Amino acid sequence: QVQLVESGGGLVQAGGSLRLSCAASGRTFGMGWFRQAPRKEREFVAAISSSGGTTYYADSVKGRFAISRDNAKNTVYLQMNSLKPEDTAVYYCAGSDFIVSTTQSAYRSWGQGTQVTVSS
Repeated sequence: QVQLVESGGGLVQAGGSLRLSCAASGRTFGMGWFRQAPRKEREFVAAISSSGGTTYYADSVKGRFAISRDNAKNTVYLQMNSLKPEDTAVYYCAGSDFIVSTTQSAYRSWGQGTQVTVSS
């Protein structure tokens, strides 16, 4: 099982930007970002295929967030722009062995999460 470590979270004002990184201990096929806000269930944010040629986004982040990956570094990124207070959550990186998906159950490897807080 691949180990995943997220970084890049922090406190930012509304309208600002952050870039999250997820370093994997090995190669994965699909990679995804999910988030969990206080008192809410974890939800899908973005996903990317092995080649980077296919990406998916939640409607709530489309046009503001961008997912990318550097396979030479086994690292996935989430560039977050025009952040809103409702983006405040713990962000989790996830890896899938076989597919790229918007569904949590497709992912076998999970990171510990990184906190993103957007102040108004």
